[in-house]
Amino acid sequence: MPFALNRYWRLLSAYLAPHRGRLALLAALIVAATGLQLVGPQLIGRFIDAATAGSAQAALLGLAISYIVAAVAQRAANFGALYVGETLGWAATNSLRADLARYAIGLDLGFHKAHTPGELIERLDGDVTALANFFSQLSVFVAANGLLISGILVALWLQDWRVGLGLTLYALVSLVALGLVQRLGQRRWEQVRAADSRTVGFLEERLQGTEDIRASGAEAHTLRQFDQLLGIRMGAFRSARMAANLAYAATNFLSTLGYALGAALYFAGSASIGEAYLIVAYVGMLASPLDKLREQAQDLQKAGASIDRVAALFAAQPLVREHVSATLPEGALAVEFDAVTFGYDDDHPSTTDDRLPSTDHRSSPPGYRLSAIGYRLSPPVLQAVSLSLRPGEILGLLGRTGSGKSTLSRLLFRLYDPQGGAIRLAGADLRSLALGDLRRRVGMVTQEVQLFQASVRENLTMFDPLIDDAQVEAALRALGLWEWASGLPQGLDTALGGGGQGLSAGEAQLLAFTRVFLKDPGLVILDEASSRLDPATERLLERAISRLLAGRSAIIIAHRLATVERVDSIAILEGGRIAELGPRAVLAANPGSHFARLLRTGIEEVLA
Repeated sequence: MPFALNRYWRLLSAYLAPHRGRLALLAALIVAATGLQLVGPQLIGRFIDAATAGSAQAALLGLAISYIVAAVAQRAANFGALYVGETLGWAATNSLRADLARYAIGLDLGFHKAHTPGELIERLDGDVTALANFFSQLSVFVAANGLLISGILVALWLQDWRVGLGLTLYALVSLVALGLVQRLGQRRWEQVRAADSRTVGFLEERLQGTEDIRASGAEAHTLRQFDQLLGIRMGAFRSARMAANLAYAATNFLSTLGYALGAALYFAGSASIGEAYLIVAYVGMLASPLDKLREQAQDLQKAGASIDRVAALFAAQPLVREHVSATLPEGALAVEFDAVTFGYDDDHPSTTDDRLPSTDHRSSPPGYRLSAIGYRLSPPVLQAVSLSLRPGEILGLLGRTGSGKSTLSRLLFRLYDPQGGAIRLAGADLRSLALGDLRRRVGMVTQEVQLFQASVRENLTMFDPLIDDAQVEAALRALGLWEWASGLPQGLDTALGGGGQGLSAGEAQLLAFTRVFLKDPGLVILDEASSRLDPATERLLERAISRLLAGRSAIIIAHRLATVERVDSIAILEGGRIAELGPRAVLAANPGSHFARLLRTGIEEVLA
């Protein structure tokens, strides 16, 4: 076959291997439909010759019944192939979607900051949807149509060698032309898929920012940008369609050629009317599989473009990797930052089309990973930071915006790894821990709580079916929040809208505290979690914080005086370095300390 199917063999085998039975059934149905399609003209040709020869009515009736049975059986086989093919295509593509989603979620936070959610959605769904026919029918239909073409040509050779030779040469030329069209069109379909990604990413980002766009009067500018993106997409799609239709004229010409050949042989006396019909029918039938191969070539162009983009996503490797050699104990955890230096990625990898790293599709099937993303670092956010917490100690972390406070918490979760130094929990380097173990034993509550369009229960358990209502109720009671939760319109079944619609900012924080408490972490990080609360909710949360921190280590990123009153020690960050570190009481009693100055001036004013 002229199509470079070997190029995609590893992807096909990876996702079709679990469905061998369905694939075999699909192949059998297609082969049966192909064979029955070849039988039909033979029966009609015999019927015509028998009728013109004055054969008995019983013989004609038998041929007619045989044709009807063959036609019905062919339709049944085609219907079965369609059903099995669709089922197979969705099963395979859903598996690919799941693998891509799992892989994308595991990529570094820097990767997600460089790519919009809309762009990744188009990659995870749009590109994979374009592969549905590739998985379900492409290889089988190419083989089946190739078999049908071969059967037709053999029948024509047997009928008249001149017709067989001419049509064989024509079919070969058509197949070579289809191969050229496939290569010509693939790059154009890649441009279409890239334009789709940019358009979806633009829409997702602008729809999220509707309020700001309206407030700043930027509607017209936004629509102009959208119009430009649509224009680019239209041009790419038009170019791809033109390339895909180049072979149409060649395959469509066969029907006319078939009628001319059949008529010429009949009038020359070289064929009976039945034989002439058979030639006309087979030559006309030859146009169908060639046209289907043309359609499959177009699908292969789309599939090739999507496979390249899927491979590019699989090629984006996380820098944070697991090398498990240690585990974390239960209970409060000791924390140590040992000369930690870190700077954010300042040059995310990109491609001309849509910023995901490019790669050779021939070396990037599922299960294979290419080289890691390269990083060029901006000036360090943290520089040789060293501090430690004993098990059960509470540290207050102070500093102006941009001093590196939130970066410390991200490093503790291994959303990034430091470029210098080490972070240890209970004496174990974070890089020696399983990510699941680490994130189970470290909990964090921030000012911005991520809530999902689901019930309160599901938002508390993070959709974990192993956490039952008794555990949820026990956690809420322990935090003093059960009365509040019971007072919601439908209790735990209360449905929340996207972004937590239906709850105030303070109530969202209450859910976040319960969510962390259910994890029973050994280290808790509070990123000024009570800064946006109304007085009534704040009273509820103060009790919850006390209960949550009891017997646990904690880091509290603070901007207000009331927040630091519960901490044991203070660390002040300035310019990514530790400016001051010590017991809270000692620093407060020392009039020359940074902390004492903050207390005299007012933490809120100094850190604002």
